[in-house]
Amino acid sequence: MSANEMKSASRDTAKVMNRSDLTRRLVAKLNQEEAVIGGIGNTHFDLWASGQRPQNFYMLGSMGLAAPIAFGVAMAQPERQVFALEGDGSLLMQLGALGTIAAANQKNLAIIVFDNGVYQITGSQPTLTSYGTDLVAVAKGTGLAQSTWAADEAHFEQLVDRALKEDGPWFIATRTDDKPPAGVTERDAAKIRGRFMQGLGVTK
Repeated sequence: MSANEMKSASRDTAKVMNRSDLTRRLVAKLNQEEAVIGGIGNTHFDLWASGQRPQNFYMLGSMGLAAPIAFGVAMAQPERQVFALEGDGSLLMQLGALGTIAAANQKNLAIIVFDNGVYQITGSQPTLTSYGTDLVAVAKGTGLAQSTWAADEAHFEQLVDRALKEDGPWFIATRTDDKPPAGVTERDAAKIRGRFMQGLGVTK
């Protein structure tokens, strides 16, 4: 195990990074038609801006469903690596999903959380992580043993590399700033769904 892979951090010591930059770093590593489920708002806006891959799904209007949808895709297509991108506020709406994912032990699933401590898109009201809730501690408590804070950008890339090569499920949490997203998604739900289904090879 390399020094970078052994690096560890807490929410308090993790570097505050840029969500758009981290999203681009993730997408740059995807070359096997991996599926990526972007949560609502800025999380999937940045995914959209990183390049409209057919295997990307952009959640519209439903908080907390990135991880459950990614879990379903991972179950349906166990040979495909699946990533869920979620914000801290959205994940807090659906914490029960983490226990289900842990119990199922879905090996081809990774959850990446962007924690900036606020509901940014609705006015930057503070989320519970601003008051001390540690999402990695919560994830470990549900049974997701491979849960960790990314210490910095290099460590984040190391963790993504491991998620692409090693069995999961993975839970990778990042501290992020409140910068605006790099773009705004085309809000056509039927088009998003249809293109994603084509990207997964389940329809023509």
